Amino acid sequence: MHIYFSGIGGAGIGPLALIAAQAGYSVSGSDKQNSSYIDFLRHKGISNIHIGQEESTIKKLHASHPIDWLVYSSALTLEDPNPPELEFAKSQSIRLSKRDELLNQILDDKHLKLIAIAGTHGKTTTTAMLTWLFIESGIPVSYLLPAKTSFAEMGQYTEGSEYFIYEADEFDRNFLSFEPEVSLISGVSWDHHEIFSTREDYQAAFQEFISQSDSTYIWDEDATYLRLNGSNKLHILDSANPVINEIQLLGKYNRLDACLAVSAATKILNQPKEALLASINRFPGLSRRMEKLAPGLYSDYAHTPEKIKAALNAAMEIAALNGQELVIVYEPLTDRRQHYIKEQYRDLFNNVKHLYWLPSYLAREDKNISILSPQELITYLSNPMVAEAANKNHSLVEAIKQHLKNGDMVVGMAGGGGGSLDDWLRQEFQHGNK
Repeated sequence: MHIYFSGIGGAGIGPLALIAAQAGYSVSGSDKQNSSYIDFLRHKGISNIHIGQEESTIKKLHASHPIDWLVYSSALTLEDPNPPELEFAKSQSIRLSKRDELLNQILDDKHLKLIAIAGTHGKTTTTAMLTWLFIESGIPVSYLLPAKTSFAEMGQYTEGSEYFIYEADEFDRNFLSFEPEVSLISGVSWDHHEIFSTREDYQAAFQEFISQSDSTYIWDEDATYLRLNGSNKLHILDSANPVINEIQLLGKYNRLDACLAVSAATKILNQPKEALLASINRFPGLSRRMEKLAPGLYSDYAHTPEKIKAALNAAMEIAALNGQELVIVYEPLTDRRQHYIKEQYRDLFNNVKHLYWLPSYLAREDKNISILSPQELITYLSNPMVAEAANKNHSLVEAIKQHLKNGDMVVGMAGGGGGSLDDWLRQEFQHGNK
């Protein structure tokens, strides 16, 4: 079967393309721009990748090597309701789907049991932690990781594996396409407001996802928030569980994610909790989760109040260990989200020395609402004097250098992709003028 991936360089589509190739499918694809991940896929043997997504390119490929299935990301049709590649596929009666349908096909074909990690926050870290526990235990496993790590590729199909570990994202209700053997819920609070118009709609989606799972591990406060009734399918964890105190990772929320992963792995792997705790305490972390870019300079993916709170908690622990003060450079992810969360910024940054607030990273915006400026959003802080509006420019580079020279810990918080604050920091402090 020949599968064509539109947007093959994306964090969700690219690793799935790699998994499909490893599982024995013929794989090709396209993206609107080149990237290091596309170079990586080519190095892995997926050479038939085209930059540019015009109809002429896919038409030529289909004529020489007929395409059976075109897989595309949710973002594609949000950016363009009639993308040329999808229109061509429809005209040729080529099977069309998002990634979930193909993943389910692979699970069926390879007789894999799905372990799905869902949640508004913490799911990427928990997914990586559970994968780490399998690898450390020497148990063959297949997985799709949404972030880079030092211990695993982002996508892997392993011949002979019993389980497939997957971050099941609620965006576009993607996670409702699956019926997991085991699900882990890392934390729930209303998000993706353009998909879920009310908090109750968001909660109902998680309730439905859990009902489709054979077994679910969830924290007590999330079970209460979702109004879940007790059942033998639910493993409700106490947030005061003493096991949390045996986890030595920095950051309260990292320790909670680790405890969730260990609790599920104890049952799935049938291994003693003590061995798994020893493994999780060696967890090396993952990219853009308090990732050290340079001495004193870190990057984190935080972009919702809960993620920011968790990142600040970990950063405060690191700063305290090193006797540093904390400086934050913050780039909000989407203007649309700011209209829903602006009041929640009030006390988030109370304990930082200084906050540089950048314009929001724009993606899938609602053209009917105004764009909130950094100056406007800063007014929602209880201590607005700690913050200043800034831009990704030479002045900010010099300010960051001065903070680092003074011994401060500087953390860039940004959820965007290409061209985001994270990209800019890497260019300026890893590859550019240091």
